[in-house]
Amino acid sequence: MERVITPPVEWAAASRPLDPRDESGDQYLVRITPNGVLVVVADGVGHGREAARAARTAIALMADAEGDGVIGAVRRCHEGLRPTRGAALSLAWFGGARGDVTWIGIGSVAGVLVRSSDGAGRQEALLLRGGVLGRNLPALRAETLTVFPGDMLVLATDGIHPRFALELRSTGSPQQVADHILAAHGTGDDDALVVVARYRGGS
Repeated sequence: MERVITPPVEWAAASRPLDPRDESGDQYLVRITPNGVLVVVADGVGHGREAARAARTAIALMADAEGDGVIGAVRRCHEGLRPTRGAALSLAWFGGARGDVTWIGIGSVAGVLVRSSDGAGRQEALLLRGGVLGRNLPALRAETLTVFPGDMLVLATDGIHPRFALELRSTGSPQQVADHILAAHGTGDDDALVVVARYRGGS
């Protein structure tokens, strides 16, 4: 009998373009591999068709980030985005059975890790480095944190007001959390996207 492997995270997303007639300039990728889970959110500069093209290009370039390593993948993405407007980008790599997450952010895609252990919603914030991939690349440094079952990652573009982090708790399904953040904290003046991933534990 074939063994069924449960992915180490459960996840959901909620998004809204600034103009419903346009494609959103905010795009995301959640990729489950035998070694872990990659979560990427890209925000193309501006909004509309060209912003969407930049964000789609960033996501395509990050699809095999596991093979390059986090820093190498970001550098490759920066080079690949040069013909575009550029994009802000944050990513997290959950290392499967290792029980850790490595994350990095360039630009304005916020990242928050909500701890489940004490029930009080203790948080760790992603350190965002100034810059725009495809235009100006800052010095890159990824951070690795230990994660525990129930810990919840949230990545949100700047179409979501930063105050979303003030009320975050690790309860509710990822879809419920994502939908609430978008409804309660979408600014209405930019494309908006939020991705929520809850760590289940090693596969």
